[in-house]
Amino acid sequence: MTFQDIFKSSFLENMTSVTLLDMALALVLAFALGMFIFLIYKKTFAGVMYSSSFGVTLVALTMITTLVILAVTSNVVLSLGMVGALSIVRFRTAIKEPLDIAFLFWAIGVGIILAAGMIPLAVISSVCIGIILLVFVNKSSNTHPYIVVLSCTGHDVEMKAKDFLSKNVTKTTIKSKSAVKGAIELNIEVRLKDDDTDFINILSEMPGVNSAVIVSYNGDYMG
Repeated sequence: MTFQDIFKSSFLENMTSVTLLDMALALVLAFALGMFIFLIYKKTFAGVMYSSSFGVTLVALTMITTLVILAVTSNVVLSLGMVGALSIVRFRTAIKEPLDIAFLFWAIGVGIILAAGMIPLAVISSVCIGIILLVFVNKSSNTHPYIVVLSCTGHDVEMKAKDFLSKNVTKTTIKSKSAVKGAIELNIEVRLKDDDTDFINILSEMPGVNSAVIVSYNGDYMG
């Protein structure tokens, strides 16, 4: 057996194992479904700071997964090598939103299904998942929490400010309180009425109130 025979059997045959048409079709579908996942992520995002780079990552992850699975299914030896290569990868980026994990698995799953040739399953399941996320996430985001940071001069002013807040928001919960001589600072979780924040202007002008700030937040507050 000559070197040319070895080269032909190990390389040229693998080049024809996945046709250009199959690869192009898989990549186009992966890009389309990746964009669909990205749009659903954008519509359902309920955090404080939106990251457009994460949305682009979802599109890229769908396409990359499709390419990897296409390569793995075409060659058993390559699949074993891919397992060894990917086993050294460590992802150390912290996931701030629990829902982000679902989007990551969604993108990876769609890439695997497309590479396996199950196009109807990938399309129909993505549409169903997208509708479910739009319905449930948008429904739960109607009562978005806010934190009011209140600084006042004494106990009487504090009671008046809390009474004013309870009349202008739907719910109040004290998260933390710090007091020094002549000053009190409160962190109060509130739920707004019809997203109206005009009350914070009136609160800041009350006698004895040094400052009043309202901040949107998502997740557990560590005070």
